Amino acid sequence: MCRDGLRDCGEMAPADRRSAAAEDLARACGRDAEVEIVEYDPAWPAAYRAERERLAPLLADGVQLHHFGSTAVPGLAAKAVIDMIALVDDLDAPIAALVERGGYQYPPAFNATLAHRRFLCYPTAAHRTHHLHLVDEPGELERRLRFRDRLRADPVLASGYVALKRALAERYSDDREAYTEAKSEFVKRHTPGGAGP
Repeated sequence: MCRDGLRDCGEMAPADRRSAAAEDLARACGRDAEVEIVEYDPAWPAAYRAERERLAPLLADGVQLHHFGSTAVPGLAAKAVIDMIALVDDLDAPIAALVERGGYQYPPAFNATLAHRRFLCYPTAAHRTHHLHLVDEPGELERRLRFRDRLRADPVLASGYVALKRALAERYSDDREAYTEAKSEFVKRHTPGGAGP
């Protein structure tokens, strides 16, 4: 059942997510940026810290933002987008402040496909420098941080992940959702007890 246009039940199929993402981009009169893997930038951790400080007043007291994904792994090539995640009690409570005061975009059709999480991007859906994931289940936060930590600790695993991402970026350069879906099996296989990205 949907609540205020947001799904509380299970997530939709990836094809539905792709359609929803395309709908949001069309509504914003934008075209998604090309999927491009770049070499690690040592400025990424500082960019995360600066954004964490900027967003802290917009989140409930005690909510911690975590840096995850490839930009959080020193030396790892990645899309130049800082991924952040926070565990919140109420998924919808911070959305208005993040959009109105934080400048984040909240893609409504895409978010309607998600259960127990919300997704925002900055500064626009077409050109992203930051992703913000809100989750209301501790296991989801822990799963994403476990995968990040495995990549940090295992250079062979990290190397295999980069090779996969480069191949997928070449194959799906104009389809961000297909790129994300295609790498989810690797993430699942290397994150005990977890689902894909």
